[in-house]
Amino acid sequence: MSVTDHAADHILVVDDDREIRELITAYLVKNGMRVEAVPTGRHMRQALDQSGPFDLVILDLMLPGEDGLQLCRDLRAGKHKAIPILMLTARGDEADRILGLEMGADDYLAKPFAARELLARIRSVLRRTRMLPPNLRSSSEARWLAFGDWRLDTVERHLLDAHGVVVSLSGAEYRLLRMFLDHPQKVLNRDQILNITQGRDAELFERSIDLMVSRLRKALREDAREPRYIKTVRSEGYVFSAPVEAADDPP
Repeated sequence: MSVTDHAADHILVVDDDREIRELITAYLVKNGMRVEAVPTGRHMRQALDQSGPFDLVILDLMLPGEDGLQLCRDLRAGKHKAIPILMLTARGDEADRILGLEMGADDYLAKPFAARELLARIRSVLRRTRMLPPNLRSSSEARWLAFGDWRLDTVERHLLDAHGVVVSLSGAEYRLLRMFLDHPQKVLNRDQILNITQGRDAELFERSIDLMVSRLRKALREDAREPRYIKTVRSEGYVFSAPVEAADDPP
């Protein structure tokens, strides 16, 4: 199912429930979006390659064959890794929300949900993805930011290690790393981090900040017990302890 309007945001819905696909499609189209809706991961890949680019993927957790978590993981590791993901599930417990965030989802919504809430979440994720708030912008206009053995391409949003190998980052991981690089050697509490990286309209919980930091540390190959870059400040928050330099040319 595909509805097109070239001036609108392009949304891909992946859900095996035809009624839900039709309801989501109708509501989003009514609110000015382009929508393509498919039932499986195989159809999702076809749509990404043939009907894209997409601005956001709405991905159901409980799919036949490959489930939403596996598809989310694959998206984050592949050529479409920069597309924001909003995950849906019929199970609404905290363990599922944590798992979805760990796999790289940008937001999470439990079924049943109000259509207005879904639309609000989509707009919030798109807004966060497209626009860094003023307190997240770097004072330098350099494309490359360097710290330790790492380089971050702020245009392509690629993290490169000392050998030039690209390390994949989810949208949330990129925003978190960019925030730390723009505020090095400053202690930031969880509330500040949530405000900067997610926005106050996101219904995330404080625990999600710790999960995102843990994921980012893994990407940076840090020892969680003795991290080199992102250090925990007890009862306060986190601090990025390494100096950050702007590089005018690619490494």
